[in-house]
Amino acid sequence: QVQLVESGGGLVQAGGSLRLSCAASGRSFGGATMAWFRQAPGKEREFVGCISASGVNTRYADSVKGRFTISRDNAKNTMYLQMNSLKPEDTAVYYCAAATSYSGAWSWSLPLQPRQYDHWGQGTQVTVSS
Repeated sequence: QVQLVESGGGLVQAGGSLRLSCAASGRSFGGATMAWFRQAPGKEREFVGCISASGVNTRYADSVKGRFTISRDNAKNTMYLQMNSLKPEDTAVYYCAAATSYSGAWSWSLPLQPRQYDHWGQGTQVTVSS
């Protein structure tokens, strides 16, 4: 069974840091673009950032650019989200996702929409207190 499992969420004060992990099992996602999305209560799921299959290309939402960094270790079938300078508005459930139809070989081809991702994790809560 294919699974994506997020971990690393928690409660942190504003200005603090957290590192999320997304571990894949059941198949390799080495050829897929992977991404982080988040959803706050009462809001739609929003794109946070993504990384190409090779790890060369990345894309971030303007709201997190310069504060968040996505990386991946294909040998471990794991993706990471390093979140620094956290703000209360970053509070949300964070989901990892894989788009098996998109390698992201060119930065313009990176998928940014939830419908382009065909595997999802169950989410991990991140709460930033002011």
